[in-house]
Amino acid sequence: MEIKMLVWSAALAFVQVVVAVIGAQLQVGLPMLVGNRDNMPEITGWAGRASRAHHNMTANLLLFAILVLVAQVTSKLDASTALGAQLFFWARLAYAIIYMVGLPWLRTAAWAVSVVGMVMIFIRVM
Repeated sequence: MEIKMLVWSAALAFVQVVVAVIGAQLQVGLPMLVGNRDNMPEITGWAGRASRAHHNMTANLLLFAILVLVAQVTSKLDASTALGAQLFFWARLAYAIIYMVGLPWLRTAAWAVSVVGMVMIFIRVM
């Protein structure tokens, strides 16, 4: 389950970057994005939030991947690590949607649930 959630989390990160790029293209156009991006205007609105959500996902995905892989290598997978991995993935999916819509308090709550998922795995591997 943990490896499955890791792969799905990577897929989610990929979808997030595609959505962020589409949003940026709608705002500044393809020539600006394929160029050197000198003097590129700030991406705002849902597209800016999509980009920030993606960057947050990549930072958290690195930590999640380390925890899942350590749990796998050390044979410390159990029901709590499986639940932690599932919490991480589903909370990150919710986070991405909530952030793009623009709901700050719910976004923070979703992020906190994903952190709880990582803490569950961390406790097991320690």
